[in-house]
Amino acid sequence: MSYHLVANGQVGDMDAYAGLGLVACVTYALAGYHFDIYRLTNLLQRHRDYVRVLTSWSLAVLAFVVVLFLFKIGAQVSRGGVVGAAMVGAVALVAWRRLAKRSLRLALVRGTILGRRALLVGTADELAHLGTRDLLVTFGAEEVDRVALPILVNRSVVSPVQRAAVAQAIERSRATSIEEVLFVLPWTNLAQIEFVSERFRVSPLPVRLIPDRAVRTVLRRQTLGTRQCLLVDLQRGPLSKVERGMKRLLDIAVASFALVVLAPLMLLAALAVKIDSPGPVIFRQRRNGFNEREFLIFKFRSMTVLENGPLVTQATRHDPRVTRVGRFLRRTSIDELPQLFNVLRGDMSIVGPRPHAIAHDDEYSKIIGKYAYRHHVKPGITGWAQVNGYRGETPHVSLMEKRVSLDIWYINNWTIALDLRIMIKTAFELLRHRNAY
Repeated sequence: MSYHLVANGQVGDMDAYAGLGLVACVTYALAGYHFDIYRLTNLLQRHRDYVRVLTSWSLAVLAFVVVLFLFKIGAQVSRGGVVGAAMVGAVALVAWRRLAKRSLRLALVRGTILGRRALLVGTADELAHLGTRDLLVTFGAEEVDRVALPILVNRSVVSPVQRAAVAQAIERSRATSIEEVLFVLPWTNLAQIEFVSERFRVSPLPVRLIPDRAVRTVLRRQTLGTRQCLLVDLQRGPLSKVERGMKRLLDIAVASFALVVLAPLMLLAALAVKIDSPGPVIFRQRRNGFNEREFLIFKFRSMTVLENGPLVTQATRHDPRVTRVGRFLRRTSIDELPQLFNVLRGDMSIVGPRPHAIAHDDEYSKIIGKYAYRHHVKPGITGWAQVNGYRGETPHVSLMEKRVSLDIWYINNWTIALDLRIMIKTAFELLRHRNAY
């Protein structure tokens, strides 16, 4: 426009300029995305990447010219204007890139740029050669904690010290608020990588392997894109952030609606429990939730006992511990309604593997190999195993194995549609009273 104003004394067709500008902007953005010029780790690097910026801009100018030719509007835009826009745009983009990178590096020094919260697990030597700044700039991660492991040479000979160190790392991952686990291990020690990876399968967190010191030395001579690709995914989380957000929104909506609709029924149930037998209206018991973090589950009290220790006896048919009101509450599953508050608190989900007493978790985790995988998602009020008939007492290990198998299938195949399907099937299952006592 400036060129036309100086050369011809008039601005020209503004609609044509707006359309051409949009084409150039969209093309540059797409090309920049392809060349990773917007990646934060690239912006934080000190190396100059102006070639990729100029390549993206050249593609944008090319698209600009192609549109001029295809729509036959070249008469409205002079060649001098196109050349001038191309040159001014190139200079402006390089200058802006330089300014942006400098501002981001200053923000990095001040500590205002944060990466993905990560737990570092590795050998002492590898951890010592990985600084917090390199971790953030190169891999986009922020160190929350680190655990040093003794070197493992032979996987078939694992000492108690090595097992304890890995167990400590798993407990740290549960105790701290992190988004991922990063292994900082020598790539030549496959035995240790395989051993630690296998142990961390009980964790629902993403697990990634960082290039070791020798590999990072080689990568400094390579392009940044190659370096990024060598952050190896050893284990992915069962649900992405978007999927967890969708599931959480569904939980809040369903739990809130159910509490409003069922409030009169819950008040009547609470009054009946209080009148029927001495003791609290609400029964609280410790359960393992997501990533085996303990929480207190809420139920209407249906028994004369309040077991919450290392020994918890499962309810059986005609169990004498069940109260008169409790028998009705358990048969209709009304005793589970207070768990809607667990859902709103974020301890549970509407749909998910049913949480067991911690005493039962300790027992079955030693017998069933993949039992701990049930904790890769939040526990639920109802679940895929329950709507397929596997609810209530599990007098035989084979029944628990089948329940765990169904829970793991649910985790691996989760969708919003599956949750809605399970909710609908739960309504019909409640009418059947199968294994409800």
